[in-house]
Amino acid sequence: MHVVIMGCGRVGASLANALERLEHSVSVIDRDLDAFRRLSTDFHGDQVLGNGFSKETLREAGIDKAGAFAAVSSGDNSNIISARVARETFHVPHVVARIYDQKRAAVYERLGIPTVATVPWTTDRFLHTLLADGAAPAWRDPSGQVSLLQVWPHDSWAGHTVGRLQEASGARVAFLHRSTAPVLPDHDERLLEGDSVYVVTVSERSHTVSKVIEQGPDAGSRGEVR
Repeated sequence: MHVVIMGCGRVGASLANALERLEHSVSVIDRDLDAFRRLSTDFHGDQVLGNGFSKETLREAGIDKAGAFAAVSSGDNSNIISARVARETFHVPHVVARIYDQKRAAVYERLGIPTVATVPWTTDRFLHTLLADGAAPAWRDPSGQVSLLQVWPHDSWAGHTVGRLQEASGARVAFLHRSTAPVLPDHDERLLEGDSVYVVTVSERSHTVSKVIEQGPDAGSRGEVR
């Protein structure tokens, strides 16, 4: 597959090098000639000098034959404009834009342009490393309003149903991880000791949801959620 990358900063160069190692053909666009020095010495793809939202520049980079386009420059506006041109003008099937402003990211996701919201993603990675209590989200939507949490239930949840856990926590169970395999449960699936649960909730309730699950099925009614 041919991939066009707009932006040859650290992310763009790393992505270009990785794609070429996977035997894809790659063209990298940047306005700064010095930026191409970040590419590995054995990079064989095209290095195109110009603006990534210019149709002429994109054609020079092979956008007409591209199966994917990544906009990873340091500017949100440049990234989203070039992503829209790639999607709407050249009909590239796989397009993604790097966005720093998570509110903008949510808007563009609704427009059908997948985004990587750099700040929320980096924040979540730090939370996963720093916190060991299950409170860090495994995933958040680009707006930051919905989170997927991995939580380890208190042993007293064993024997209770998934439906009971959902009622107590106010979250929706997406799946369980049992032993070495994922399980897609129904409402009546009973929890076993050692299960971890992946639940979906609004982000502002993440802490409360985690604590209800971690403290047992009666924690909420006893007023013990802390």
